Amino acid sequence: MSTGMGRSAAMPLLQIDGLSIPIPGGGDRPFAVRDIHLTLQAGEILCVVGESGSGKSMSANAVMGLLPSYMQPSAGRILFQGRDLLCMAESELRKLRGSAIGMIFQEPLSALNPLMRVGDQIAEVLQVHGITDPAQVERRVLELIAYVGLPDPALIRHAYPFRLSGGQRQRVMIAMALALEPSVLIADEPTTALDVTTQAQILALIRSIQRSGADGKAGMGVMFITHDFGVVAEIADRVAVMEKGVLIEVGSAQQVLNAPRYPYTQRLIAAVPRRRTDARPAVAASAPVLEVRNLCKTYDADGGWFRKKRAVKAVDGVSFSVRRGETLGIVGESGSGKSTIGKCLLKLIDVDGGEILFNGRDIAALTPRQFRPMRKDMQMIFQDPFASLNPRHTVGRIVSDGPLANGKTRPEAQARASELLALVGLDASSFERYPNEFSGGQRQRVGIARALALDPQVLVADESVSALDVSVQAQVLALLHDLQQRLRIALVFITHDLRVAAQICDSVLVMHQGQVVERGSPGEIFDRPQHPYTRRLIAAVPGQHWNPTGGAGAERAA
Repeated sequence: MSTGMGRSAAMPLLQIDGLSIPIPGGGDRPFAVRDIHLTLQAGEILCVVGESGSGKSMSANAVMGLLPSYMQPSAGRILFQGRDLLCMAESELRKLRGSAIGMIFQEPLSALNPLMRVGDQIAEVLQVHGITDPAQVERRVLELIAYVGLPDPALIRHAYPFRLSGGQRQRVMIAMALALEPSVLIADEPTTALDVTTQAQILALIRSIQRSGADGKAGMGVMFITHDFGVVAEIADRVAVMEKGVLIEVGSAQQVLNAPRYPYTQRLIAAVPRRRTDARPAVAASAPVLEVRNLCKTYDADGGWFRKKRAVKAVDGVSFSVRRGETLGIVGESGSGKSTIGKCLLKLIDVDGGEILFNGRDIAALTPRQFRPMRKDMQMIFQDPFASLNPRHTVGRIVSDGPLANGKTRPEAQARASELLALVGLDASSFERYPNEFSGGQRQRVGIARALALDPQVLVADESVSALDVSVQAQVLALLHDLQQRLRIALVFITHDLRVAAQICDSVLVMHQGQVVERGSPGEIFDRPQHPYTRRLIAAVPGQHWNPTGGAGAERAA
C-alpha cells in the first residue's frame, strides 16, 4: 500500500510502482509482495525492514531481475532512470547489472566462487562489461581492494575466499558491486552475521561511498535491506517497513523509529534488545555447578606448502564458574575463542590444559566412554537449528531420541517430547511435522526442546539467536530466561551481540584472542568498561544514539 509520502521534485533514481509477485499454489499467502510503491533518490539510503518472509529480498531480486522462473511479477513497474526494468530483455538487464545497479549479497562465502582468487572475481566484473585491457583491469582491481579498506591489495588480490575473514569477504563483495560505479546499490542483509566492530566498519564504508558522488554528481542511491533496527538508526535517511509482502509504512528515519504509526512497526521496535532497567534477581548462593580453571586449547594452523605450521591459542588460560539459575555471557569477535570454549565444555573437542569441574568432578580428563553418562547433564543449543536438526526425522523423533537413548521407554520419551514442545510454545501437531515445515524461530524452539529433553543442569547456547528476526529473537530470549528460572539451569550464553548479552546475562566475560580481558556484571561492563578492547566493542554497537523506547535522537549520525 502507498503511504502517500511526498516525492522529491527530482525524478527518482529508482521507482517501484504497484509491484506484485504471486506465489505458486500451496504457499502461505497468495503474493510474495503485493502492490508495492517505493522510490529511491540519488544520494539517499533507504532501509527496508521486516521479518523473514516479509518480501524484502524478493523486492530486491525483482529489481535485479534475479527472480526464479516460477515467480514472476504479475503487475507493476520498476523504473530505473525512467526505463521499466520489467519490460527489458535479459540481454539489456545483463548490461545494467553491475554497471548501473550493483548488489551486495547476504552471505559472501556462498556468493563468491571458492575456486577463483578474489582479484580475478573483481576483474571478471570489469571484463564482462567490456573493459579488457589487462593493465587497466589490474590497476582498477588494486584500486578497488584498497578503496574498501583491505590491507596489502597486491597480496589480497591473489587470495581465495576461504583465506579471508567474514568481514574481508564482505569487503570483496562491496568492491565487486562498486567496480563500475553503479548509480544504485542494493545491500541485502550485508552485516547480519558480522561482529559489531566489523559491522561498524562495513556500515561506515557504505555510508562514505554513498555520500561521495564522483565529479560533483549526487551520491549513490542505496537500498539497504535489514532486520536490525540498530543499523537502521545508524545509517537510514528513510525507512520502509514490510509485513507479509505488504508495504505498511514509509517515512523518515526520525519518524519511523521514534513515532511509528502502525502496530506492526511498534511491535518490531518494542522487540529490539535493550539494557534491563530493573535489577535481575540475585542468584541463590550455592556451589558452582560448572567451574573452569585455566582452560587452554591450541589449534595447529596449516601453513601450506611453503609456510611453516603455526600454533593458534584459541583459548588461553580461561577461568570462570556458573551456578544453577545463573546466566554467564561470553562475548567477543569471531576468532576470540568463545565458541571453542563451548565445544570444550561439552567435550566435542579435546582440551590441551586446565580443568572443567562439573559438580566438583574434572570432566576434562575423562575418556569419551567415561563422559557419556554425564553428557545428558550438559546440552547445547546450536547457532543454526536447520543444520543441526535431521531433515529426515519428525520433530517428535528428534526430541524423543535423547530420552530413548538414555533408558526411557518409547511411550515415556514421546510423552516427554510432547510436554517439551508445549513448554516451548509449539502446538501438538508439531510432533509429526518435519524441520523444513517450520520457520527459523520455530526450529530454534525445537532445538531448545531437544536440549531440555534430558533435564540438563548446564545449557550452552552458542549464538542461538544471532540469525533470528528481532521479534523472534525476543521470544526465544524470553523463553530461555523463563525456562532457566523455572528449571534452575546454569546457562552459558555465547554471543557477539552485546545488546543481547546486556539483556539476558547475570555476568559477562569479554574475550579477545583467546583470553578473558574483562569480566563483571552487565552494568559494570557496559557502563564502566576498563579494557580498551571492551570500550572498542561497545563503541561499535550500531544505533547507540537511538532509544528504542521512543526517545529523541534517531537522526542519523552526522
